[in-house]
Amino acid sequence: MRFSSERPIFTQIAELLAEDVLAGRLATGARLPSARDLAASLGVNPNTAARALQALADDGIARSERGTGYFVAEGGRDLALGGRRRRFLEEELPRLWKGMDELGLGIDDLAGYWAERTAGAAGERKGS
Repeated sequence: MRFSSERPIFTQIAELLAEDVLAGRLATGARLPSARDLAASLGVNPNTAARALQALADDGIARSERGTGYFVAEGGRDLALGGRRRRFLEEELPRLWKGMDELGLGIDDLAGYWAERTAGAAGERKGS
């Protein structure tokens, strides 16, 4: 896997696992991969993988059971969602605003594209 140099690798791994929680691939109570398995599958140092798992526990998304590993915590999905929303508002949205400024786009342009997108999605749902 390729990681960005902008943020620590353990943070990016924690975000990948949090995305799995959000998407429902890891449900409440599901066992997370061990640091060793995670490191092997991603091609990183086991200490980096262990830091990612600990970061999830620190954020309340996972819980650690001594001798057994890490598991998705009760309420972990809600905490993962809150973290993803915060990152979007703090990191991605400012890039969007900057791009809009550079391209001379306003909020009305964005609203128009959003309306088209949601109307198209609604039409797809009706056709299914």
